[in-house]
Amino acid sequence: MRTVIGSLVALALLALLALTVPRAGAEGDQPAAAPAANAPAAAAPAAAGKDIEVKLCDNHTTTTVPADQARTAENGAKIAQSLMAQWLEKNPESGWVQEELEKHEMKMPADNSGLVGRGQGATYAAISAEDVLVWKNETVKLAAEGSTIFHSGDKLKSQIAVSCDMCHPHAANTHPETYPKFQPQLGRVALLRDMINWCIEHPVRGEKLEADSPNMRALEAYIIAQRKGAVMDYGRR
Repeated sequence: MRTVIGSLVALALLALLALTVPRAGAEGDQPAAAPAANAPAAAAPAAAGKDIEVKLCDNHTTTTVPADQARTAENGAKIAQSLMAQWLEKNPESGWVQEELEKHEMKMPADNSGLVGRGQGATYAAISAEDVLVWKNETVKLAAEGSTIFHSGDKLKSQIAVSCDMCHPHAANTHPETYPKFQPQLGRVALLRDMINWCIEHPVRGEKLEADSPNMRALEAYIIAQRKGAVMDYGRR
């Protein structure tokens, strides 16, 4: 299954294995008695007649399963597939990110899975697997959006049907790690976004982007992502 969709399936499975939300059973059901103070910890048996509602990471898509079936691997896979089938039906264009990754040889972001369970200052008391997947998916999505712009004269509003990739296939020879640096074309020290706009206005003959516009942010994300592993060396010619 494709990368982004696969991540959503993983999240569905994580949601399943995490705390689930029992739905109310028949009237008169009582909560189980608390164990004695010195009793050994044990997994609580599933309550007969109750269902478990499992929610996908979009916080909207749900499915319901019998509590006594929820924790088997086979049923876990079926539950994830059910959730994803619903999600895909509501999001028919969800594969665009993966298509962009494959079409333009995009590089993937750093693997942060080793941080699961650790803290990170005041922002995260404990990093979860869901946190790591969100970081990855949102970062990839922004870079992929930048790729669609980088490779499209229409999105760049080029008057001559030129796109960035015609001079820089897969963002080659853009060297974002060398900015800020003095650029003769501008006669001053430039940031990466300054040179992006210079190229859009001149070789591409498109429309200049606002410095903090969504398209500029996406273009910067894509260009930087494609230089993964390059050493930061600002000012280098």
